[in-house]
Order: sequence, then structure tokens, then C-alpha cells
Amino acid sequence: MGFREHAARVRRILGIVLAVLLLGGVAAALAVGGDKGDSGTATKTVRGVIGSEKAEFFADPAVVRALAAEGLTVRTDTSGSWDMEELPLTGYDFAFPAAKAPADELRAKAKVTSAPLRPFYSPLVVVAHSAAATVLADNGLAELGPGGRTGTLRMDAYLDAARADRTWQQLKGSARHAELRGTLFITSTDPVASNSGALYLAAASYVADGGRVAGDSAAVDRTAPLLRKLIQVQGAQQSGSDAPFRDFVSGVGNPLVLVYESQVAAQLLAGTDMGDLVVLYPDTTVNSDHTLVPLTEAGRALGELLSTDPELRELAVRHGFRPQGAAAEFTAATAGHTGYLNQTLTGVRQAPVPTSAVLRAMALRARDQGDTT
Repeated sequence: MGFREHAARVRRILGIVLAVLLLGGVAAALAVGGDKGDSGTATKTVRGVIGSEKAEFFADPAVVRALAAEGLTVRTDTSGSWDMEELPLTGYDFAFPAAKAPADELRAKAKVTSAPLRPFYSPLVVVAHSAAATVLADNGLAELGPGGRTGTLRMDAYLDAARADRTWQQLKGSARHAELRGTLFITSTDPVASNSGALYLAAASYVADGGRVAGDSAAVDRTAPLLRKLIQVQGAQQSGSDAPFRDFVSGVGNPLVLVYESQVAAQLLAGTDMGDLVVLYPDTTVNSDHTLVPLTEAGRALGELLSTDPELRELAVRHGFRPQGAAAEFTAATAGHTGYLNQTLTGVRQAPVPTSAVLRAMALRARDQGDTT
């Protein structure tokens, strides 16, 4: 073999070796790239358990990208806020119930000494179909604003109707609406499992007991018969607020449903046709402070980002939540939807929330599952 032929053969062999090395390098680069977010930043996976009302927020591709840009990939499981206490928290970086009371229970269970974080909140509201809202207003149980798409539910009058087991048929004007039949009640979630259902009882108890927050078993005893009526008339209840709201929007079930304002606002901001929906703000209600309990440093990092990062705060508003300490953000985003939303919560009184122990006792008594202690 001549020198030229030998040299050509060596070049061919070297070319094959280089090609193999290059392919291996590309494969390695792809393997590394698979752990990177859209920004090219390697991400750390953070696992948490959340209330169902926040599932769409964390699934939003814009939220996923914003978190990836900060180095985080979030994986979530959903649970009723009070049910979280029964879950094994091993392997989770954070728990994110919809209020302070279940968060306090989770902090105690996990022996977390650092402060919880409250990135955003949402008032509880009652959604009604137009016919139901009109009948309530005509009978003094509600007041409707201009346009009839938002208004106020008079809690005193509603609780009086509940005590008397009033039916829709006993209300003037209901005969024109075949769907308004049976006992008048608001559908809520299971107060033993779910935050919104428990806070419904907190607001009702506060009103029924003359503006006093329940502080002991005697206070629970005073309102237990009424709270039992509010819950047991509903029959089977959901453990999360997402399903009852979806049922209502699809025209299934009871004409009055307790939901988070954020669920309504998110649909409005997405341009969804709301049909004949009316939003009634109870004149005494409870704000649901979505409270993140950090179980690891990664969980705390997520909570701080949700609280302070401008893009994530804007995305929270897009999903209907009111960021803590920044009413202007929510007001600006929902300026075109004031026909449905009470942006400033004018005429709405906030009821103090009992301690988690009292609230749990209240829920158990309403479900006939326990005694006050």
C-alpha cells in the first residue's frame, strides 16, 4: 500500500471515530437539555399538594415557563384543604391549602417553625342563575346591582330562611321558573374535608351568633342546629370547589353554589361566555388566604417567588386571585368585568375565622360526626 492510500485510509478511520464521538456528544447534550426549562436554566423539581382551585394555575404553560426561568419545575397533587392533614407529607416540598386554619394544622403536624407564605387570596361568593338571583332579590334575600349580574346576598335573611326550612315555592315569583323547586339552600363543599365549606360555616356562625366569632364549645353549641341544617340539606358533598363550580357552569345541580371569586374571575378574564350567571357577595363573608406551608427550602423558594415575582403575580391575577397587598393589580386586570365583580368589596364585611380546633369541631357537629371539645 502506497503512502497516499495509507493516508487516505487513516483519514477515513479518523472521520468515522470523530463522527461517533460527535454523535455521542449530541446525545449527551440532549440528555442534559432534557432537564432544562425553556429559558435554558436547569430546573429543580419541587413537589407539593394543593387545593383543587389552584390546579389550573400550576398547569398553565405560562406559569410553568415563568417558574422554569427561575429554576423550578413544580409537580402537584390535589386534595381538599382539610384532607391534607391526613396525607403523609414525606416527599413533598410544600403544602398549599386555601386558608390559614388548615395551614396551621399542617405546620403543627410537620413541625414547621418558619412562617407560612400567603401569596394571594380570594373572597367566597355565591354564584346563582339569573332567575334564582331575581327571586331572591324580590323576596328580600339579596340586592342586585345595575345590570343584575352582581349583587349582595343578605346573610341574616338567608339564615332565617334556612332556619324555617323555606322552599323556593314559598318565594313569590318562583312559580314562573320550573327549576326553582324544593328547599332553598346553597351548595357548598364538605366542611370536614374542604376549606370553602368550613369557611362557609365560619361566616354563618358569626352572623347567627350576633357578630361573635366562635371561641369555645359553648359557642359551637349555640349555632350547631342551624349549621347542621345548612349542611345536611345538601346530601352528598364534594371535597373540592372545582367540581361544584363546573357543574353549575354546565347547568347541572343546585341554582346556588358557594365558590371562590377567583374561579369566576378566571373565566371572565379568559373570555368565557358566562351565560346567565350572577355573582352574589355575601354581606358577611370570609376571605380565603391561600397559604403555602414550606416543608423544605425548595418549597419556601417557591412561596417567595409566588409572593414577589411580578410575572407570577400577574399570572395569579389572570387566574382570578387577588395578590396580597396589591389591590391595584387585580383592579386593573378586571376593569372590564365590573358588571360581575365587586372589585373593592364595597358593602362586604369580613368575619373573623375561629381557630382551627373550633372550626373543625364546628364542621364535625354540622355533619353529626362528633361532639365539641
